[in-house]
Amino acid sequence: MSKSDSLFKFITHKPLWVNILAGFGLILILVLLFFGSLSWLTGYGKTEKVPSVTGQNIVAAKKTLEDKGFDVVIQDSLYVDSVAKQAVLRQTPEADATVKSGRTIYLTVNRTIPPQVEMPNLAGFSVKSAEMYLISLGLKMGEITYRPDIARNSVLDQLFNDSPIKPGTKIPIGSVISFVLGSGEGGGDMNVPDLVGMTLEEAKTFLSTISVSLGSIVAMGTIKDSASSFVVRQNPSKLSDSLSLDGSPVPNKIRRGQVVDIFISGTAPERSDSTGEGNN
Repeated sequence: MSKSDSLFKFITHKPLWVNILAGFGLILILVLLFFGSLSWLTGYGKTEKVPSVTGQNIVAAKKTLEDKGFDVVIQDSLYVDSVAKQAVLRQTPEADATVKSGRTIYLTVNRTIPPQVEMPNLAGFSVKSAEMYLISLGLKMGEITYRPDIARNSVLDQLFNDSPIKPGTKIPIGSVISFVLGSGEGGGDMNVPDLVGMTLEEAKTFLSTISVSLGSIVAMGTIKDSASSFVVRQNPSKLSDSLSLDGSPVPNKIRRGQVVDIFISGTAPERSDSTGEGNN
């Protein structure tokens, strides 16, 4: 007779209630063994206080946490220019929290390379509005200088590393932008510049150098390329309608910050030696 037959005969020859009790006993033993080993398997009841690693380099922070039995996951990265690169900015759970041993600690780390933003066009903004705009982009306001212009405390030029910066240029977050503002004073009268015969781009550049604004641009006829078109008339004109004592035309005067309107054409104007303006 085999061992399996002997075991089957042993069980079947016992009364039914004995077998039921034996079954319940076996189940009870298994349940007790399971719950008894549960705390060992899951670490139930073992807690640990989370150390503070904020401000530490990520390598040192990971070692500190792992030595305490925690798992570490870098959850996110931000950029703060006032904090060391690769330093821990935030931890979850927070420092001194009491958690289960082996818990995962999530870290947010400061980036090594700052992200870039596009430089906005702040010309014409008040200095306060321009500063708030810079802050919203993560940029900083640097030095402020003034030049004669009737637009008091209005941004005339924006500078990066002491050089003009064009709108749309990519610069790192945290960069310092300096401003040239209008002083509120025109800086005295000067003769109206003669723009007739210049291209539109030349006229724009020249007016910016003397702090005179370009007003309306009126097209005379069909123009294919406005940038290479010619100024054929301007208002105010170079010369006034009045004459001096010797009979020569009197130059018109203008202040910095004032406006000159121009009329453009695809054809260069004819010059007049007596007036210095086109015949148009």
